[in-house]
Amino acid sequence: MSTQFTVGGHRWRLKYCPNGVDKGTADYIGIYLILDETVAKSVKAQYQFRFADEVVEDPVKLDEKDSFDSHRGWGYSMFLTREELEGSEHLKNDSFAVRCDIILINEFRTEDTPQSFVEVPPSDMHQHLADLLQTGRGADVVFNVGGTMFTAHRWMLAARSPVFNAELFGMMKESDNGRVVHIHDLKPRVFKALLFFIYTDMFPDMTEEEDDDATMAQHLLVAADRYGMERLKLISEEKLCKYIDVDSVATILTLAEQHHHGS
Repeated sequence: MSTQFTVGGHRWRLKYCPNGVDKGTADYIGIYLILDETVAKSVKAQYQFRFADEVVEDPVKLDEKDSFDSHRGWGYSMFLTREELEGSEHLKNDSFAVRCDIILINEFRTEDTPQSFVEVPPSDMHQHLADLLQTGRGADVVFNVGGTMFTAHRWMLAARSPVFNAELFGMMKESDNGRVVHIHDLKPRVFKALLFFIYTDMFPDMTEEEDDDATMAQHLLVAADRYGMERLKLISEEKLCKYIDVDSVATILTLAEQHHHGS
């Protein structure tokens, strides 16, 4: 039996029978291709044996077609007689090499698939909510952040942050609708970025802002911790990991420790 080899995702071996397979083939050399694995159903393949040093001018045509079952194979019980082999030019130093060409036959099955006549575009909900934030339509709460005023929607803030939910619908009553909420622990540009994430679930684009991604990520990590927004925390941490270097490592590690994300 030859060593195992792989063709078409299946494992195979060649079996060499120097004295045939029974009394009737005792004067012949037999050779077989064995499927050396367990399969659920038969593997269909074409195969052909020839001497490895045999010169073939035209491409080899594989005519044999058989179904190979688990640990069983197909081949020739009378590949050639021992006498023919001994007188053959292929026998050199009492040895010869056999080549086996294999082609796997895939069975394709056609199935009826429903044809779609309507192309559904990706969701653009974040764009609509961003427009809602920018225009302030229906806004019912005003924030004063360092002298900069921001309008927003209580229901959106409460849905996205447990802290906003408690502050806007717990401690404050419905009669406080006209009250301005003062934010003292965030800079205006950071609160603006926080609102953008609340409405769109996206990290703000810093290309047009004075802060870069790393700086804003540090500020938003603090804001996310303040308002209980775990997803924003993780996004900010991920961005900060990309910018850790000798100059920033101390600051970033201090932030992580302060907000309970030290490693």
